[in-house]
Amino acid sequence: MSNPAETTMEPWQWPEAHWRKLVGQVRAGRSYRPAQWAGGARCAFALSFDADHETNELRDGGKSIGRMAWGQYGPRVGVPRILKILERHGVPATFYVPAVAALLHEDEQRRVVAEGHEIGIHGWIHELNSVLPYDAERDLMLRSADTLEKITGVRPVGLRTPSWDFSPNTLRIEKEMGLLYDSSLMADEDCYELELEGTPTGIVELPVEWVRDDAVYFMMHRFQSLRPHTPPEAVFDIFRREFDAAYEEGGIFQLTTHPHIIGYRSRIWIIEELIRHAKAKGDVWFATHADVAKFARDNAV
Repeated sequence: MSNPAETTMEPWQWPEAHWRKLVGQVRAGRSYRPAQWAGGARCAFALSFDADHETNELRDGGKSIGRMAWGQYGPRVGVPRILKILERHGVPATFYVPAVAALLHEDEQRRVVAEGHEIGIHGWIHELNSVLPYDAERDLMLRSADTLEKITGVRPVGLRTPSWDFSPNTLRIEKEMGLLYDSSLMADEDCYELELEGTPTGIVELPVEWVRDDAVYFMMHRFQSLRPHTPPEAVFDIFRREFDAAYEEGGIFQLTTHPHIIGYRSRIWIIEELIRHAKAKGDVWFATHADVAKFARDNAV
């Protein structure tokens, strides 16, 4: 527990033990980079889609019919369009799905799994973990895992926290659940082991980054000062450069996108062109996040 006096201090007044404890809660441990990837590939290519759907509006108690209609675009248009591209190129991907979105669109989840893709935990209703007490966060994570398993017949092995929001209890709960990996944090570009208060957990982090996320370039909210400003050609160039650098280093190209954002006609080509660009290299391994995390852990040098 923190000293009550420390909670009223300015950060520059904190004693060293206090700020060291904050920094040390969750840290990157050993690096997991294999000498080569599965099948002798030079680079791993890991696509992910956060299928938030209507929960973007529901999570904050919103009731806007307009924004829930926008959320419905994902399952109605975005996901089918994405699945068609993945099928055409024979590329597996990972879909992170809030349990409420999965319950609203059960057939979608079954189709995703049937077509060889992974479904990961993404909260109950896209809630923010950092505002939840331990018991509530744990209950929601367990219920989410149970719900996804009941719908798809497959127990999820990975978590992406909604909005990449990580509480002081999140990693402890992941460990209690026996999860293989997390994909919410940004301490590296390669996989690494997560440490909880200085102790290795055995959980693999497959790191994300805002620069490799479509939302920061395309997101819009009509009633806030949030407007898209980056043309699709520029976003493709950023993602392509990220991939090219990962390829040169023998690392991972990890991408986070959203069916209700990337799924539009003027943007979806970015995904297909990235796949074509990577396939032209000839030695790229396309895999789910679970497969990348497991291979990286088991073959690290």
